[in-house]
Amino acid sequence: MITTADFRNGLNIEFEGQPYRIVWFQHHKPGKGGAVMRTKLKNLHTGAIIEQTFKSGEKFKDLVLEKKKKQYLYHNEATYYFMDLESYEQFPLDEKTLGENKKFLKENSEIEVLYLEGEIIGVQLPLTVDLKVVATVPGIRGDTVSNVLKPATLETGTVVQVPLFVNEGDIVKINTETGEYQERV
Repeated sequence: MITTADFRNGLNIEFEGQPYRIVWFQHHKPGKGGAVMRTKLKNLHTGAIIEQTFKSGEKFKDLVLEKKKKQYLYHNEATYYFMDLESYEQFPLDEKTLGENKKFLKENSEIEVLYLEGEIIGVQLPLTVDLKVVATVPGIRGDTVSNVLKPATLETGTVVQVPLFVNEGDIVKINTETGEYQERV
């Protein structure tokens, strides 16, 4: 059992019979009454994010997720195919299970598939991925009054905002948690 004092980002807990991951938390001590913990929780089955406030000292069941390395192969419409790196078995996952992670899946990349009690509940990508820019408008010289960004389409089909100096064919590093450009590789 864990308490609100153990909360940290990325911690998996069971709340109201459902598995959740803590996305954000804040300890709050109002002037009157006891301290509370404000949180944003992501449901690991549905992907929905809820805001919840807990009294200090509340106890929760700690969920242990099993992680297994898999390789992303390809996708066909709404189905994404992966391969187990030990048994070489292929298996499909739907878009709902992948959530926003599908925007950063590159063929032949290794990811971790998350299991809860033998059931696949999602995937975990590396913190950053390197992707090639396949389409973007050219930056105009003199357009640098401030930190100006332009849209760029990546090899996965995702559109992100990048600085003006990024051109087609460049490799850029993208943060998979925020979906933002980090640097040119």
